[in-house]
Amino acid sequence: MRIHQLPETLINQIAAGEVIERPASVVKELVENAIDAGAHRIEIATAAGGKALVRVIDDGLGMDADDLALAVRRHCTSKIDQRLDEIRTLGFRGEALPSIGSVARLTLRSRPKHAPHAHEVTLAGGVPTPLKPAAANQGTTVEVRDLFFATPARLKFLKSDRAETAAITEVVRRIAIAFPSVRFTLSGPDRSTLDLPSTGDDRLARIAQVLGDEFAANMISVDAMREEVGLSGHVGLPTWNKANSLSQYAFVNGRPVQDKQILSAIRAAYSDTLPRGRYPVAVLWITLDPALVDVNVHPAKADVRFRDPGLVRGLIIGAIRQTLTAEGDRASPTAGVSLAQAFRSGESVRDGATGSGWNRSGFGGLARPPANAGWQMDQSPSRSLNAAGPGFGEQDQPGIAGAALPSARAGDLENDQAAIAHPLGAARTQIHENYIIAQTRDGLVLVDQHAAHERLVFERLKTALRAGNVPSQILLLPEIIDLPEDDCDRLAERASDLAEFGLVLERFGPGAIAVRETPSMLGDTDVTGLIRDLADEIAEWDSAGGLRDRLEAVASTMACHGSVRSGRRLMPEEMNALLREMERTPGSGQCNHGRPTYIELKLTDIEKLFSRR
Repeated sequence: MRIHQLPETLINQIAAGEVIERPASVVKELVENAIDAGAHRIEIATAAGGKALVRVIDDGLGMDADDLALAVRRHCTSKIDQRLDEIRTLGFRGEALPSIGSVARLTLRSRPKHAPHAHEVTLAGGVPTPLKPAAANQGTTVEVRDLFFATPARLKFLKSDRAETAAITEVVRRIAIAFPSVRFTLSGPDRSTLDLPSTGDDRLARIAQVLGDEFAANMISVDAMREEVGLSGHVGLPTWNKANSLSQYAFVNGRPVQDKQILSAIRAAYSDTLPRGRYPVAVLWITLDPALVDVNVHPAKADVRFRDPGLVRGLIIGAIRQTLTAEGDRASPTAGVSLAQAFRSGESVRDGATGSGWNRSGFGGLARPPANAGWQMDQSPSRSLNAAGPGFGEQDQPGIAGAALPSARAGDLENDQAAIAHPLGAARTQIHENYIIAQTRDGLVLVDQHAAHERLVFERLKTALRAGNVPSQILLLPEIIDLPEDDCDRLAERASDLAEFGLVLERFGPGAIAVRETPSMLGDTDVTGLIRDLADEIAEWDSAGGLRDRLEAVASTMACHGSVRSGRRLMPEEMNALLREMERTPGSGQCNHGRPTYIELKLTDIEKLFSRR
């Protein structure tokens, strides 16, 4: 069979398979063209999830008759001339309009400024009609009907109208965040109207339009520079997370992208602060010389390739982690709002173990630990934080084991204004032997003692790992743990890695492990539970590079086993010491699994509950 040139219509239909995957792709290409044309207002209308109709109207520069005739021809564009390394526009390939016109019925109407009238051209299945005069305001109107009528097999791969409508909405939201000075209106019979007015240069206001007003209260600003790459934007607190990654937005030189390298870097930055299956919220702008990034990787232009991907990844991870560290113990205020709403609605918060609860009508289980509880400072389960030895932390600072307040006796706490002045206040009581209630100057704080102490141990363990100094304690009698032989083999193979954590073990026969030393900071821990958990994790990771690539995850598991347990009664000195250590520790607002360690309720909210405001 001889080689021959394909018809132009078939070439465009092949190209459409890459450029136009679904109705949302049509909206993306047309809206990007409108922005490149300098539009300040863009109206999008759809029907049947975009399969029956997509109409985009803009007030941009418009096109005259000659440009309009070329616009529907393949590889005709006004955005580049000779080079691909200086691309500063969203579109540049000249494929969108002819690709759309080859698989749908396309009508293109445009009028430049000062022109007496508009011109119109139509394509149906790739076949154009002659230009004709038309009535229109300045700008361009693109109308796409019967998408994929010329390639009906593609219709079978589309999802329901509702799913396609949601995809279109997401595309508009992403572009809207990138261009806050443009007004976007999305409407149609299959959706409620989405109106995003211009916010000028106020990016945060536009983000709030898209992600909700609570974003401002739960975000941290990021601003960093490394070599020739700049990073700015906002990231959410770890305790304010989502069930999917749809709330992660990245823009490279103003271009919305969904690049795997960037999303992977965001995930890595939150690796030790989020529970499995949860995703952070992030809106990031990356700016760099256009010559240092290739946006011509795929016709859809959603992926990019950086000349130095390691530099960009390191910048994202380092900037986010540094920002989270700078915020110290800050936690999401959303939980406090939810708590106040629960009070107002009369919901009862139940204790899973005892069934007791508390609501607006009264409080149950409020009891200060008795004075004769037999507590001794040197026997506190929190003692291990300051027992690590020289080089592990500031020994002159009182940790969990030391009394943080000069007058920390139970009779003096209620009048201790110095303690109340601290961000997390002064401990007042412990309820259900797990939650600490502290009074601040303008409200109260409810602390989960186990989650909070777990985070503190984790941070100390990470610090020791970085310093190469994790002290261990020799067990008087080795702990012998029976395990399946496969688990024993895995643990024995990773014994040298675990020794870096202060955990020394060896094989003890065919189906057992002998643990001879444990990290001293864990104190009197459940060695059997710790080893079984580590065995399960090693089994999961063994094919992915081993423990050295997952040091923080191992540290997290150890911290969980070395923390103050739920059900442990704490004396006032211990509770206040815990609060002071939280204030000094970065990231203490959430535990290693991403759950909040404390909830703050403002005095104004409490007074509203009792109709005092």
